[in-house]
Amino acid sequence: MALIEFTDRGLYCASGQFYIDPWRPVDKAVITHAHSDHARAGSGAYLCHRLTKPLLDLRLSLDGVRPAVQSVEWGEAVFLNGVRVSLHPAGHVIGASQVRVEHNGDVWVVSGDYKTEDDGISGAFEPLPCRVFITESTFGLPIYNWKPQTELFAGVRDWVAENRAQDRTSVLIAYSLGKAQRLLKALEPTGEKIYVHGAIDNVHQALVGAGVALPPVERIVPDTPKELLRGQVVIAPASAEDSAWMRRFPSHSLGICSGWMQVRGNMRRRNADAGFAMSDHADWKGLLAAIAATGAEKVYVTHGFQAVLTRYLNELGIAAAEVRTEFGDDEEASGNAGDGE
Repeated sequence: MALIEFTDRGLYCASGQFYIDPWRPVDKAVITHAHSDHARAGSGAYLCHRLTKPLLDLRLSLDGVRPAVQSVEWGEAVFLNGVRVSLHPAGHVIGASQVRVEHNGDVWVVSGDYKTEDDGISGAFEPLPCRVFITESTFGLPIYNWKPQTELFAGVRDWVAENRAQDRTSVLIAYSLGKAQRLLKALEPTGEKIYVHGAIDNVHQALVGAGVALPPVERIVPDTPKELLRGQVVIAPASAEDSAWMRRFPSHSLGICSGWMQVRGNMRRRNADAGFAMSDHADWKGLLAAIAATGAEKVYVTHGFQAVLTRYLNELGIAAAEVRTEFGDDEEASGNAGDGE
């Protein structure tokens, strides 16, 4: 029997009687990270990394009742019905983890979502030797090849400086968990005051409350004077992009932060003034390097360009197969429970 099975509720370890990132309510859920396609409400109990817990409290609370969450540090072993489970850095977003599952000498690793460049705040991706590796493939095409973060951040700062010189507000569209925190770090050297949408601030306050060191932000509220925002920097989620919320910025430039901006036509379709190919997922080379580093004899490829990556791995002599899941693309996610203006 396989150590982890692919079921209609999610990835299931029958020996340990737990699911990993289930998309239906279950008794016991091990969560890789707090994005809404991987962490869903309704399960009886959750296990996650220490920095994911405040985000689950924020996003999965029902009628004011927080979920039952056990949190651990990376590398700390937990035994579930005799199965050894430990969480290890995935590098995707703050608190994001890979799940290492070991039973009777067999080791499987569920990567969740991951990136291989250390962004300085999410923890450096840790290659884990295993027999079976379950990988994402969100950007599993050779055309996706990210610039180094230093170069990418410099481009963002230059764009903001150009807008300020023209007295235009710089509105950066970024997912509330992941890229928003990276943008704060990118802009920290400028000394600019950063204004944020409520969805960004909710996540920000949860992380700061958990001890994460992030630059300060100013939440935009209905009473915030429009003139105060002229020439300033604003970070907002995709849900605000075409909403009435944007009308408070009469003179602004719109910048989209997403891996999909690697394809120039996507920027035009979004009517953006700038596109920054900033992703919290591994690019093509990163995926291949991560998979090779595990030494896995079998690889299951989930959400993204599964067919392309699976075929390429098989051509390399690595046994690979596609797996259909309900995991999606957080690059364009428009909001989650707990988000708001």
